Amino acid sequence: MSHTRFPLRLLTAVAAATLLAACSTLAPDYERPVSVVPDAWAATPAAATATTAGDRSAATAAVPAVDTLGWQEFIADDKLRRVIALALRNNRDLRVSTLNVERLQALYQVQRADLMPSINAGVGQSAQRTPGDLNGTGQSTISRQYSGTVGISAYELDLFGRVRSLKDAALMQYLATEQAQRSAQISLVSQVSVAYMTLAADRERLSLAEQTLQSRRETLRLTQRMHELGVSSALELRQVQSTVDSARADVASYSSVVAQDLNALTVLVGAPVASDLLPTAISSAALTLTQDLSAGLPSDVLLRRPDVQQAEKSLEAANANIGAARAAFFPSISLTASTGYASTDLNNLFKSDQRSWSFVPQLNIPIFSGGRNRANLRVSELDRDIAVAQYEKAIQTAFKEVSDALAQRATLGEQTAAQEALAASTLDAFRLARARYEKGIDDYLSTLDAQRSSYTAQQALISARLAQQVNRVTVYKVLGGGASQESAAAPVMPKG
Repeated sequence: MSHTRFPLRLLTAVAAATLLAACSTLAPDYERPVSVVPDAWAATPAAATATTAGDRSAATAAVPAVDTLGWQEFIADDKLRRVIALALRNNRDLRVSTLNVERLQALYQVQRADLMPSINAGVGQSAQRTPGDLNGTGQSTISRQYSGTVGISAYELDLFGRVRSLKDAALMQYLATEQAQRSAQISLVSQVSVAYMTLAADRERLSLAEQTLQSRRETLRLTQRMHELGVSSALELRQVQSTVDSARADVASYSSVVAQDLNALTVLVGAPVASDLLPTAISSAALTLTQDLSAGLPSDVLLRRPDVQQAEKSLEAANANIGAARAAFFPSISLTASTGYASTDLNNLFKSDQRSWSFVPQLNIPIFSGGRNRANLRVSELDRDIAVAQYEKAIQTAFKEVSDALAQRATLGEQTAAQEALAASTLDAFRLARARYEKGIDDYLSTLDAQRSSYTAQQALISARLAQQVNRVTVYKVLGGGASQESAAAPVMPKG
């Protein structure tokens, strides 16, 4: 074989072996586990209103798919949209999640690089001094050797798919982390929305407490005048004073709660929130899309949730690792080869007669490893079984979350409507009782009871409105809200 033709033949042989090795792996064929949840959501009172299949189909067709409805469309309040956008830029947990995606992408590219040989070039010199009593001349000598080579080092021919299985596992881990980042983003939108709504509700409670305190102080001044005139008793005066003290305590309590809500929102956003972006009341405007979101079928909803997709990608990664463990039982071939020039004279280094090459193939046949390979295979199979259980658990958890949110949604509208009617009626009763007290028709006990009932009903109405708004956000989240749009905005999957 001539010196000039050997490198070309070597590279051709390596390329052919690489293509052959890339054809298959020993990983078992992946099969998605059978669903472990019912095929339909539990019936709710709201679902009973659709009496015919045609009505149900028409209603579903009119509602956009939740995974295609971006959070910018779902959130109706402009200030809340701006706060969420600020959180998506500054939240530290989301930043860590995004960096983890980039890290796994880089690790995948590292693993994928093992499929191809690494070609390196080098130029070197070696010098050696030999004492005279060793070379027989009595005088020391210095010998030099120069070289310039191009070659590959310890490249494994992946005949049984070990390296390719590891590459597939790294890819699935990258995709799982990408799904985790999408899940974190949807969760952050939900958390910021709930924190914003909670702040709005507590601010409204604080405002109601302040208004109540002002009203009770006016009543106290009126009662004091009536007591001075001998119209009201000392008992009535003390009763009115107790309502004022109670309102003062509520104002102090809600002031503390509002401050804590603002701190929680600031942490989620990752930066201070401007005062003009803060909410005033939960009932001031519709913070979210008010139309119902279609629940769809369990299989469609659950499979598009990012956390479920993350669990499935982890399962596929564990499945690929079995292929790598199986390949360890078979022989492996590695190649080390180089070609270039070598000479003792630097001036003659690149002359044609100074060409050199080396070719060192190695065959490694596993004979005895103390059960290491069999244990590694068992570990990989158990990892796969664990991943199956985790995937099934993710499906079950998702089904429960959606079922709970839908069950709550079915009654919250009626609860809020009933609470609005109760708040209105108790407020009217309080006004009538107060007017009768001021005219001296009734004692203050009737007014006190009516005032307490009205105050309690209005506080409960705020809670009902908050629960309704939070439920809309929860339904959007558990149905995989915006999953398709987040996928489109996710980092581009590396090729290969």
